[in-house]
Amino acid sequence: MVVISDVHLGTFGCHATELVQYLRSIQPETLVLNGDIVDIWQFNKRYFPQSHMQVIKEIFSLLSLGTKVVYITGNHDEIMRRYSDLTIGQLQLTDKLVLDLNGKKTWIFHGDVFDRTTKGSAKIIAKLGGYGYDLLILINRFINHLLHLIGREKMSLSKQVKNGVKKAVSWIGNFEQTAAELAIENGYEYVICGHIHQPQHRIIKTEKGSVIYLNSGDWIENLTALEYDRCTWTIYQHDEQNEKASKQIKPLVPLRKPLSIEDLLAEQLILNASSLK
Repeated sequence: MVVISDVHLGTFGCHATELVQYLRSIQPETLVLNGDIVDIWQFNKRYFPQSHMQVIKEIFSLLSLGTKVVYITGNHDEIMRRYSDLTIGQLQLTDKLVLDLNGKKTWIFHGDVFDRTTKGSAKIIAKLGGYGYDLLILINRFINHLLHLIGREKMSLSKQVKNGVKKAVSWIGNFEQTAAELAIENGYEYVICGHIHQPQHRIIKTEKGSVIYLNSGDWIENLTALEYDRCTWTIYQHDEQNEKASKQIKPLVPLRKPLSIEDLLAEQLILNASSLK
């Protein structure tokens, strides 16, 4: 099983090419897309490059090869929540997922339910903040390009901002603690989230018990995923020098004609439905 979240297709910060490499290197029994895969908040038809479209095609390619794909909705793709509990063959759309993994009760959801900034009037500010974050990522890429030219290590402006703001550090801690407490109260042994772009794998204990908290991180800054194999969860960290990524990767296939994301999704859903006949 593989869990990926916070890809934010349709934004400048998305590392789509690296994600395509990763998706081509795996073939899990189940692929969980844990929210914010397509960034509907900042979606702009003028910016949806071929590499972003290729991510969607790779996901459907895994689907056609027998991988079960579970799309859990997040706040940036919340428009899809109106279709929750839709199942077409091996493709499932839902708001949360509860699994029994070798006797371990596992709760998977995006995590925005704990974030007040994604609700009501505060959502407007959050959307504006999203544009600022995207701009910061662009500036960061330019700086890192210059650092690479002079042989210096890369840096992350957004991480420095988050780590330098006590409220941000406290908010992340509160998020993880809240998720853990709810999971313990409901008898879960694992709780898996996304949303906060902070990959994590740790045990959280309270007076009522303990739970293993995991977060899949993101494909904006950290380029991480969660992998479950042989009863063990690990955090995958993408690296261009990594053995998986260094395999011979076929180039992106040029599209015969420009396609909208709606056209591509419709085409793939039709193909998937026809295979059920």
